[in-house]
Amino acid sequence: MKTGENLVQEFEKVMSGQPWYGDPIYNILDRITFDSAYEKPSRAAHNVAEILLHMLSWTEEVMDRLNGMTAGVPSSGDWPPTGAPDEKKWSDWIDDLKLANVNLVKIITDFPQEQWDEQIDDKRGNEPVTTYKELVYGFIQHQIYHAGQIALLVKMVNG
Repeated sequence: MKTGENLVQEFEKVMSGQPWYGDPIYNILDRITFDSAYEKPSRAAHNVAEILLHMLSWTEEVMDRLNGMTAGVPSSGDWPPTGAPDEKKWSDWIDDLKLANVNLVKIITDFPQEQWDEQIDDKRGNEPVTTYKELVYGFIQHQIYHAGQIALLVKMVNG
């Protein structure tokens, strides 16, 4: 199996398949009500809406890097502000994440096999050297980490 095919398979398993650790991310998000998305339990660093926007912004940053742009902080910010609670925005953000993931899968699928082990363009100087393949694997781990946070926050909010 080619690198891109393997990465897509792993990514799709985490998002909507049957990952070994438990529920896929879309199933976790489906259980979140609008009200609970904005609640922040005592001592929690972020609420679910903030984490979702963070996941979306990093999806966009990974797409930019795979498209040859220099590595940096996502254009929408590392932790974009959610603004006031808004049910329409919450629904749109979930749709935006799903659409971004469809676009990411297309980019990964079309990425040239011979470039997966090349280093990404990163002039920040304080980051470890990363290949495109390591970037996508790290991104998948990033999304899993935040899915776990979301699942725990939902349990804290909903009891």
